[in-house]
Amino acid sequence: MMGEYALLLGALAALLVGLAAGKAWERYKLRDGRWIDRRRFRDSLHYLQGLNRLVDRQFDLAIESFSRAAAHHEEAVDVQVVLGNLHREKGQVSRAIQVHQHILQRPRLSKTEHQHVLLCLGLDFKRAGFVDRAVEAFHEVLRLDGDNLDALANLEELHEDQHNWAEAYAIRQRLAALAPPEAQAGHQTILAFLEHALGQQALAANDRAEAERRFEAAIDRDARTVPAYLHLGDVQLAAGNVDEAVATWERAIDVAPDRAYLTFDRLATAYTRLEARDRFAALCRRLTADTPQEWRARLALARHLRGQERAAEALPLLLEALAVNPHAITLHQAAWHTLSDLGLDPALVERYVEVSRQAVFYQDPHLCLRCHYRSTELLWQCPHCHDWNSFVEERLAPARDESDLPSVSRA
Repeated sequence: MMGEYALLLGALAALLVGLAAGKAWERYKLRDGRWIDRRRFRDSLHYLQGLNRLVDRQFDLAIESFSRAAAHHEEAVDVQVVLGNLHREKGQVSRAIQVHQHILQRPRLSKTEHQHVLLCLGLDFKRAGFVDRAVEAFHEVLRLDGDNLDALANLEELHEDQHNWAEAYAIRQRLAALAPPEAQAGHQTILAFLEHALGQQALAANDRAEAERRFEAAIDRDARTVPAYLHLGDVQLAAGNVDEAVATWERAIDVAPDRAYLTFDRLATAYTRLEARDRFAALCRRLTADTPQEWRARLALARHLRGQERAAEALPLLLEALAVNPHAITLHQAAWHTLSDLGLDPALVERYVEVSRQAVFYQDPHLCLRCHYRSTELLWQCPHCHDWNSFVEERLAPARDESDLPSVSRA
């Protein structure tokens, strides 16, 4: 019995000794023949001040505090890494590169420390515009950790910036493979836009078969990839398949009616080739009836009617569209031309002035929902945050409540 107790106590003591040794190993590190307390710098007043100033976004003061903490605790890799990153955020990229390269020269960095500092160095090079060196640094991180999401994401952005679409596509496939099921939809959207970019690249190389295959693959991945419909229809039209092109562009309207205006010029031309010009007017009226706020369909129909010398029927449509969106300069330009066609009738001019009295013009109505970057035109990828399909058209305010909007004018 005594022997069993002794054995149990011995096992317990061994367990406690093991835990203590593990904790000590976690906290202390042997460097240059002496043991370093990894946590000591965290008790430093300068380190704590740096953290507080970082939270307050006082970057200059944070750099000053972390510099002092680093001077007193040269062994603290964490402080040096943060200091380098702060220099980068302040735009002092050369200094950031020097700090991170100096850390990498230390002889006994752990694998985790090594890959993290390499990642920071890659971000420094990326910020400085040294693309090749940034790519090399991120690849080195991936050599140490093939599933490093930060390295993959940054590498993908660099390839997108360089229009290396095939490389960006391959990396996005790796990111998708590492993502959980609930995140797959977002990855499929990005892959769809990258497929579309590859299709455009093939089209530029005059490889229409490959372009068509890529555009169809983009639509299969995400049915709301509107530019893929547009360019697939272009390829079909160039091959003489007018009916197929029309069907493709009409599918784009079905899946994304808010982007229908992107097909208007294409469909107007195709319907004319099919000797079915009335289909365009019918399409515009259907869109306006389905969505009373749809001002671009009214504008397209007004232009269509004016092209048939039916300016008197076009003007009411333009006035209705202005009631929906008085800020659109294209509507005012169309109204000016139409009023000119009608001989600048004083009564009609007065109606136009009354409708447009509250108009405010601004140059960049398209807004990225993710980072709030503004653009004069619709972009499929934000140049600031690199998000895909994130732009919407912003209006200051609707001119009227939807229930007050006029019904579409009948020709």
